[in-house]
Amino acid sequence: MIDNYLRRKLEGPLDRCARILDVSQITPDRITAVGLLLGLGSAVAAGLQFWLLALALWILSRLADGLDGPLARRRLRGGGPTSGAGGFFDITADFTVYGATVVGVAVGASAGYDAPWWPFLLVLLAYYINGTAFLAFSSIAERTGRTLDDGRSLSFLGGLAEGAETIAVHSLWLLFPAVSWQIATVWAAVVAISSGQRIIAGYRALS
Repeated sequence: MIDNYLRRKLEGPLDRCARILDVSQITPDRITAVGLLLGLGSAVAAGLQFWLLALALWILSRLADGLDGPLARRRLRGGGPTSGAGGFFDITADFTVYGATVVGVAVGASAGYDAPWWPFLLVLLAYYINGTAFLAFSSIAERTGRTLDDGRSLSFLGGLAEGAETIAVHSLWLLFPAVSWQIATVWAAVVAISSGQRIIAGYRALS
């Protein structure tokens, strides 16, 4: 919901960080891989009920996710090659981290606070539908020449639940694991509404 606003506000700071990271040993794919490993580490830590460690790893993972794109665009402006592989790796890593974190929190909250599993299953279902909607739109929009270009690898349809909200909610249930299943219940409903928005917007854009 606020991703476009945050992207404009953070563009300058992220570009400056990308300038610092622009050395031969560091590549966008390596940053993506680091973010993936940190995210998976966060999921494992949550499952083991190391909640603050899980939170720290989660935030670092999302920071890495915010830096790979600016570095890739900086290399591209400098005449570097583009193949789409980096964008593919990035979105796959994001989906992996999001799903793993949900499972990790579910395991940890179930073991430590006797939390039910069904709210987390609803979140995963909502993520599945939401991801299907915007990935399908991006693919078909590319083939039909109706892409939405905001500098990212895919055509993203906006919605109530976007990256910023996901980072905030995942941080909340790591901070407050005792009520994580209640947070998950509300979040599943929010993502479901966002999925409906994307399905309707995507269908209209392609009609």
